[in-house]
Amino acid sequence: MTELDSLSKEELATRIVELEQTVTALTERIGDLEKENEALRSQLPGAGNALPPFVKPNRKERRAEERAERKKRKKSFGRRLEDPTEEIRHYVEVCPDCGHKLSGGWEHRRHQVIEIPQLPIRVIDHILMGRRCGYCGKVHIPKLTVADGVIGKHRVGIRLMSLITTLSVASRIPQRIIVELLHGLYGVHISVGEISEILHKVAACGKREADRLLEEIRGSPLVNGDETGWREDGVNGYLWNFSTPSVRYYRRDQSRAGKVAKDILTEKFEGTLGCDFYCGYNWYAGPKQRCWVHYKRDLKDLREKYASDPGVTRWVDSILLVYKAAKKAAKREYSEKERHQIARMFEDRLLLLAEPYVKKKDSPQNTLAKRIEQFNGEMFTFVRYPGVPSGNNAAERAIRPAVTARKVSGGTRSKKGSETKSVLMTLFGTWGLRKLAPLDACTGMLIASQSQV
Repeated sequence: MTELDSLSKEELATRIVELEQTVTALTERIGDLEKENEALRSQLPGAGNALPPFVKPNRKERRAEERAERKKRKKSFGRRLEDPTEEIRHYVEVCPDCGHKLSGGWEHRRHQVIEIPQLPIRVIDHILMGRRCGYCGKVHIPKLTVADGVIGKHRVGIRLMSLITTLSVASRIPQRIIVELLHGLYGVHISVGEISEILHKVAACGKREADRLLEEIRGSPLVNGDETGWREDGVNGYLWNFSTPSVRYYRRDQSRAGKVAKDILTEKFEGTLGCDFYCGYNWYAGPKQRCWVHYKRDLKDLREKYASDPGVTRWVDSILLVYKAAKKAAKREYSEKERHQIARMFEDRLLLLAEPYVKKKDSPQNTLAKRIEQFNGEMFTFVRYPGVPSGNNAAERAIRPAVTARKVSGGTRSKKGSETKSVLMTLFGTWGLRKLAPLDACTGMLIASQSQV
């Protein structure tokens, strides 16, 4: 018998009323919680969208009549064959039908297979033999040099040292994975600590080359600069990058102040500096090109935020029309004097669009209008000087590998580690721009550095 069975009809009726009141109260509470939850959701970025704001929407499916007809190839293309290093001929020795022995034959077809050799790693014992001169009695012992494939007291040869550095810097493979990779491929065990020492040694050998590349940066007619966060031993800092079409230079510093960029470029730099709108580049008195890619991105965000405001939309479109006209003008042939006049015309036109909103703090255009007023003389440098890009993409592309590496490693653990990372990224970044094979370039750099000692 349950508790309810022992209750009278009056007690059961009372219990039912109490439970109904409880259910009503809980239902009201659930409704209140749902409203609060909906209010919190509406405050999140990208609220109301099915996808988060960082996810690109799916491409709209095109109808069959809208699809462009595929161009017919003039000739068919197959997989490119490599130059064979060996040939293996295959024969059927006996006729499978009658058992008669077969002989002779002709080439029916070929099937090419690319395979890696299973070679043991070379472990070389360099035995230094001493000899005594029978005339003067002096003992002579040879010294190991880079010609012998030896660098300092390292037990790792130049080629393997270059491979480890290439995997770490160019391929951005974590050191523990490199340990497993070398053990799996060659059966050799190199510890994580030894890999770190190898990287330090390669960076020390490449320091002179990195300094020479910095001098190339300072003497270049066009340099693009950018910076990103880089932690050192858990402390926030910044990785600076300055790039030209053929050189990339990196340096890590605790500060993001303009003094760092000034110390890197120094007074030797007299070219055009491409950068974003960060004030850390304001110290440079020479020609600067502020990044239109950044500015267009902000214009797009402004238009999306105030899509229902026709005044904002018209203002954004007017700014973009000026930029498009400037891009067309920059491609045409003009004299130096004419280019300066045309650039000044675009500056006046842009300033005319910005002036009505500069002092209106409550207007949506205020922030971007004030940016035009502040940097107006540095937004059409690409019109004045041929070959100057309107955006800062060179520096953006150069800094992207560092951002990827930072997500993998989280930064560096010491000042020495930061210096090593900066030098190696400078070398490998430059070799990548110059289309050089990083493994061969690193090997050549190590040989050259030891030959200069």
